Amino acid sequence: MSDPSLYTYESPLVGWEGGEPLSDEPIKEGPNAKSLPNASPTRPSEAYNAFTFPISNDTRGGFDIHIYYVSSVPSELQFARELHTRIRREFPELRIYRMFDDPVGPHPVGMFEVNVFEPKQFGAFVGWLVVNRGPLSALVHPNTGDDLRDHTQLATWMGQPYPLQLGALRAFLSKRRASQIAMAGNY
Repeated sequence: MSDPSLYTYESPLVGWEGGEPLSDEPIKEGPNAKSLPNASPTRPSEAYNAFTFPISNDTRGGFDIHIYYVSSVPSELQFARELHTRIRREFPELRIYRMFDDPVGPHPVGMFEVNVFEPKQFGAFVGWLVVNRGPLSALVHPNTGDDLRDHTQLATWMGQPYPLQLGALRAFLSKRRASQIAMAGNY
């Protein structure tokens, strides 16, 4: 993971200042007992309909989910193959890539990738994966345009995290930037 002190963070209350004070007194009875009373909703959060800026809402997909497996462990490889097939059958609307049994890019073990495009897909698929990933680990990261930060500081893990090969990611990003600069010079 990356050092959080490398980044700056805007207050999460920007745009939400000046509302009615919220009570810190817990609800005493009923199904919400012990929770705090929230403000009365006037409308659902926009985050239910579109990913929060700067997460991509286009064809790139808002989130990548990399599902990791150790291909030299037969039972793990078999489970990964079966999970890959199940995801392709149950979630055909998602973009699902082929299985890579060997390390690729910054990913140090075998993996396959799933892209989600809408918050409802994220909620459905990640919730499903939490209980169906078996012995496998998964890296969940947004696509904000900052690939290094997306794979590190903004990433979330399910299961045992694997150390990413960030040198390989930096090298790829450097080559991509050089190519983009060269392409811009040809116009």
